[in-house]
Amino acid sequence: MLLFELKFLEEGGYVRSSSWRAPYIFEDSPICPNFADSARPHPCSECLLLEFVPENLRDQNVPCRSIPLNEKGQTVDSLYHTATQQEIEDALREWLQREIRRIKGELRQATDS
Repeated sequence: MLLFELKFLEEGGYVRSSSWRAPYIFEDSPICPNFADSARPHPCSECLLLEFVPENLRDQNVPCRSIPLNEKGQTVDSLYHTATQQEIEDALREWLQREIRRIKGELRQATDS
């Protein structure tokens, strides 16, 4: 899922948004269970990104906005208030690459054991 999100980002998925508003990170991605459905019929508890959301924030309306993206604890939500779209996408790219490396490392260790 993270590899798919990285590919979506790298291929300009958020830039291509034809919406009247700036794209929402994660929510406007095909990985979102409610992608392209404004009725939002699927609860966020069905989203695979929920495992990256701190437990105490998982009951928020849009919990994926609370995923810490860097060592400063900046989240998608906090970056919406302080960063440009490019800065948000850069932070997302770095987070995705870091998490992909971490997960691949864990999988290697598990198979070596």
